[in-house]
Amino acid sequence: MNNQSFRKRMYRSHDRILGGVLAGFAEFINYDITIIRVLYVVLSLLLAGFPGLLIYVILWAITPEAPR
Repeated sequence: MNNQSFRKRMYRSHDRILGGVLAGFAEFINYDITIIRVLYVVLSLLLAGFPGLLIYVILWAITPEAPR
């Protein structure tokens, strides 16, 4: 029996509009990219934009790009 556990990692996607963070998150949770993007924009606008933008920039900086 193999004792190594499989850990799924989140990466920035190559299917990107800006930084690939939301597309990478959608791939990580296996959900539709468009729905994730729309929900994120709506939530950011409802929260006056700044927290959503700040979170996106932080995730863009710390999330590694997907290997080719």
